[in-house]
Amino acid sequence: MKKNLLGFTLIELLIVIALLGALAVALLAALDPLEQIRKGTDTGVRNTVAEIHGGAIRYSALKGGQLPFSATTGTTTWQAITTDVGSAFIQNIIDSGELKGDFFKLAGAQLNRIFLTGENGPTDYRVAVCYIPQAKSFRLDDNTKFGSANGTVLELTGSGQCPNANATVSGVGNCYWCVR
Repeated sequence: MKKNLLGFTLIELLIVIALLGALAVALLAALDPLEQIRKGTDTGVRNTVAEIHGGAIRYSALKGGQLPFSATTGTTTWQAITTDVGSAFIQNIIDSGELKGDFFKLAGAQLNRIFLTGENGPTDYRVAVCYIPQAKSFRLDDNTKFGSANGTVLELTGSGQCPNANATVSGVGNCYWCVR
């Protein structure tokens, strides 16, 4: 009787499938999909922060050095963009034409993570727009500049990283990426 030697045995197929499965699991572990999502979100928020700060600087150039804080507010303490002070700040920039009219709609939920502080004094005009990075890679990046909750630079660890760079997202709290 002649045997048919074409094809693979069931054992050979199972071994190949198991090896492919192990490689897929290793690849997913290396890529960390949640970290990739956090990186993408942080990049969007970082761009929004830079856009707000750029709008404030352009507003200042149009208004002779005045920042877009309300006329009654000289110094602004740490404020979320979603507060009345923060919303008025953004609205002044929109009214001057330095941000799009539908900025609030376009930025959406990102605004919940953005904070600002500044001074609109007689001689000192400054503004810091900040956010809390969620991606661990952004917190560990030596090129990322961090600030404290009032917009000043933190004493960084020896590596130049945020002091809580290895903390979980919910435990970060005191590390902000700021544009000043």
